[in-house]
Amino acid sequence: MKLKIKKGDTVKLLAGDEKGKTGEVIELFKSQSRATVKGLNMVKKHQKATKENKGGIISFEKSIHISNLTVIEGDKKKSAQGKKEEKKNVEKASSKEKPKSETKKIKKDSAKKDSKKAKKPTKKIKK
Repeated sequence: MKLKIKKGDTVKLLAGDEKGKTGEVIELFKSQSRATVKGLNMVKKHQKATKENKGGIISFEKSIHISNLTVIEGDKKKSAQGKKEEKKNVEKASSKEKPKSETKKIKKDSAKKDSKKAKKPTKKIKK
């Protein structure tokens, strides 16, 4: 499966406890479709002391599934989320530019339809 995220990209987290936070991709696991992001999904681990390492509580990043990430900055391509937001902004701007007469006509038409529905007689069922 082709991954849209690459090492070094700045990504935004879409789901989870840290939703909305951003970070840089440190490592990718293509076979598992997961990525490790700098500063996100931090986990604490109790490390036993050995001759080489000092013991104690160590915090490090765990991997995040790629479906929960979107690219913010990378190969200068816009993410799917960014494209959707732009479309919404364009639609909002175009809807504000409509003349008032069009909106009034719509309201009058809907009022006529409602009055026609109310005037229809109901059929009585004979026993």
